[in-house]
Amino acid sequence: MNILIVDDHAIVRQGLRQILMESGEAIFIKEADCGSDAIRQIREGEWNVVVLDISLPDRSGIEVLKQVKKEYPKVPVLMLSMHEESLYAIRALKAGASGYITKQSAPAELMAAIRQVARGRKYLTATLAEAMADSFGADYEQPLHEALSDREYQTLCLIASGKSLTDTAEEMCLSVKTVSVYRARLLEKMKLRNNAELTHYAIKNRLV
Repeated sequence: MNILIVDDHAIVRQGLRQILMESGEAIFIKEADCGSDAIRQIREGEWNVVVLDISLPDRSGIEVLKQVKKEYPKVPVLMLSMHEESLYAIRALKAGASGYITKQSAPAELMAAIRQVARGRKYLTATLAEAMADSFGADYEQPLHEALSDREYQTLCLIASGKSLTDTAEEMCLSVKTVSVYRARLLEKMKLRNNAELTHYAIKNRLV
């Protein structure tokens, strides 16, 4: 299998590479540390699986995923994130991801997910499958946060988890001014007045 690992942390990439090399599979591995590099390498090569992090320094993993699926719809993308499934998994799957697992997953689960998506199938945990079913079944009363852009949604989750604007900007690799704009937009779209109401909404809807 030809596998592209996309993550901005060298230690994470090295750990993933080691897990893959110890799996016993015949695997060719390349790495990218940002979204633009990932897009370039995907265009230049042929890939059985792209393992893609949600948080990248130049753009969000969801944005990279959407571009990959637009240009190469048949390339399987497995999202790998430090964030729990409840935060980004459904959004990622609706954007075209073949699966979503967290960085807390065991090596055996990572390999099972890679083998599954490489065969052209979806990889869903039982919890995620149930959440997906609930999500698609409730489209007639879509929750307000579903209308947010990926960046606005990420801002919502980070602020609701207790992070300041400065901390949020640092994690998203954006300026505080840009994050403030996203915050203002999401408050307007969701008809919320302040961070307290934002946090209450996030807790009520199990986003944090």
